[in-house]
Amino acid sequence: MDLPVMPPVSPMLAKPVKSMPPAASYEPKWDGFRSICFRDGDDVELGSRNERPLTRYFPEVVAAALAELPDRCVIDGEIVVATDHGLDFEALQQRIHPADSRVRMLSEKTPAAFIAFDLLALGDEDYTSRPFTERRAALVEALDGVGPTFNVTPATTDADVAQTWFSDFEGAGLDGVIAKPFDVTYQPDKRVMFKVKHERTADCVVAGYRVHKSGPDAIGSLMLGLYTDSGSLASVGVIGAFPMAKRRSLFEELQPLVTSFDDHPWNWAATEAGQQTPGRNAGSRWNSGKDLSFVPLRPERVVEVRYDHMEGERFRHTAQFNRWRPDRNPLSCTYEQLEQPVTFRLDDIVPGLGT
Repeated sequence: MDLPVMPPVSPMLAKPVKSMPPAASYEPKWDGFRSICFRDGDDVELGSRNERPLTRYFPEVVAAALAELPDRCVIDGEIVVATDHGLDFEALQQRIHPADSRVRMLSEKTPAAFIAFDLLALGDEDYTSRPFTERRAALVEALDGVGPTFNVTPATTDADVAQTWFSDFEGAGLDGVIAKPFDVTYQPDKRVMFKVKHERTADCVVAGYRVHKSGPDAIGSLMLGLYTDSGSLASVGVIGAFPMAKRRSLFEELQPLVTSFDDHPWNWAATEAGQQTPGRNAGSRWNSGKDLSFVPLRPERVVEVRYDHMEGERFRHTAQFNRWRPDRNPLSCTYEQLEQPVTFRLDDIVPGLGT
């Protein structure tokens, strides 16, 4: 491979802001795996946020790059799995698997797409020192008429349109808006763009904890639950960003609530019966050495957390601690409090995507 911009490259990043920045190019914020695609003739490499190649996990994207992209180019974008009900991040995560046979089976069952939103190189030209407006125009021209796997993200300079996207596109699984200054050059690993994401709060039941890697007397994360219409307590995510002193004080504070699994709503008999609750000796499918066991607590304490959006019945990203809610009855912490985005079709954002 011999390109003007060579792998690995750390993607350019965005800093979070509370409101839509003025005078910028706005794009939907796609919820997938960030990737820089390098193509030089028959050679294709899919880089990642951490500069480790994703190439082997997405053979269908590699094949599409050979069929759809210019012979020599470097394109920044997002790998997503699009369905008729929106983006499916869980299906995307399943693609990171050590078995080649499973990767290839999933590449046919849940094929991925590539949403392009920046151009780093084309032919012999390095575009990284050029302003974004020039890179965007060259990207649109270079990928004009390609597809179905590679698609250029929509963009607008109208802040009102971007605000509409922010509200409407969440229903298709997108999680905000990216704002790019018109004159910004491509700066790897620098937060020179801006992102506006949804931020909401929810009152959740603390139903358990995992210990911190530093030792058994500190909290690693608190496990959160919400009650369903049937009265069962569903596992919805965790919070874990605490200073070390707080981790130790929380450990002492929660000891009176420690209980046995026999008296806990996430008991192992229920797990074996097929309920989607945490497992005592369960391991992570992304990291076979990661222990997902936890210490059960009586579900009596309520915490208010900040979250961006849901994926199915769980928080898409790790929630953030906001405050304790001693005034709330744990049984009142239900899914009904959550804001439900209006359903929106991916095909209305990028024609043909997810159909």
